Amino acid sequence: MKNKEISKSSSNEQHDYLTALRDLEHKVENMFQGLWQNSFNNEKIPDLFSYGSLISMPKMDVIDRDKEILVKAELPGIDKKDLDVSITNNQLVIRAKTCHEEKEEKGDYLKQEISKNEIYRSVLLAADVDDDSKVKTSFKNGVLELTIPKQKKSHRRKIEVE
Repeated sequence: MKNKEISKSSSNEQHDYLTALRDLEHKVENMFQGLWQNSFNNEKIPDLFSYGSLISMPKMDVIDRDKEILVKAELPGIDKKDLDVSITNNQLVIRAKTCHEEKEEKGDYLKQEISKNEIYRSVLLAADVDDDSKVKTSFKNGVLELTIPKQKKSHRRKIEVE
């Protein structure tokens, strides 16, 4: 039987492996620390493994008034023509898709950057609302404003306590 040589790794190789392992350990710790902190900051935790993470959710104010519901939604960078707003069964849906293409040519070099963004937000309205034809809309400076009339049976009425 032949003697097998067992080679010892040099201290430099060991140092490289340990450094790589420490770097990995720090990255994993930072990832979990970020998730832990975000859960207490009431921020949306990004889901890096689903298509849904590519969709932005605009910030909204929903105000319940006596005879109407006022909705304001921040939609920066969105054009009016890209908006799709609908109400079905008292559920308001705001959706928009944008696509911006930029090309730069220099000699044989071609650079093309495509920016796509999809915005989606759905909210269940707190009262029965009238049909879509009576909804008042405005879109100024990236803020969509909807005034949605309530059905008469959903109007707020004051009740006197005896």
